Amino acid sequence: MTPIENPESPIARARELLPLSLLNDFLYCSRRAALKIVEGWREANAHTVRGDIAHEHADLPGYEVVKGVTLLRALPVWSERLGLNGKCDIVERSASGSLCPIEYKKGKRRQFENDDAQLCAQALCLEEMFNVSIPRGAVFHAESKRRREVEFTADLRALTENAAHELHALLDSQRVPPAVFKPACEECSLYEICLPKATENSDRIGRAASGLFRI
Repeated sequence: MTPIENPESPIARARELLPLSLLNDFLYCSRRAALKIVEGWREANAHTVRGDIAHEHADLPGYEVVKGVTLLRALPVWSERLGLNGKCDIVERSASGSLCPIEYKKGKRRQFENDDAQLCAQALCLEEMFNVSIPRGAVFHAESKRRREVEFTADLRALTENAAHELHALLDSQRVPPAVFKPACEECSLYEICLPKATENSDRIGRAASGLFRI
């Protein structure tokens, strides 16, 4: 009999650590995440380039002290429990030692669930690494140069943890979910690879193609 895997067992902890950014991809579109993690696709477009520019300063490792607050840039973080790793753009450390992760995004100030979950995942990593409690973080929106506070509620923490487990299940399955076209698809860097308009009715297309050769 195969033993049931205990999430706290050494076997579970040895699983591959997946990028924090992939969690954002997964909540945005599970097919996008699968194209990256299962098939290895990577593409750039205007949106990803602007995103890289927005991260340019935050991606330089180091620290500085501003008004008594230490800003830690490009801080590596990980969670064995959730199987995630990556970097925090900025972590603010107050004089009292409290930590607050800051995530840089290219667009205007507006809320997206996938962005909040990515930030929450950073906080969960920091909590596990330093055995601290982190109640909130913030997203800095480069286009509007405005900061949006994010509270790490029980619901957001549950959403983030469930997404991490589902992301690992997606990797284990080695399957790419079918396409479902949405208006946001046209802004995706993998649009020309995914071809959602052409592939979302793949079953119907397959039946039509097989009918061409039916005697």
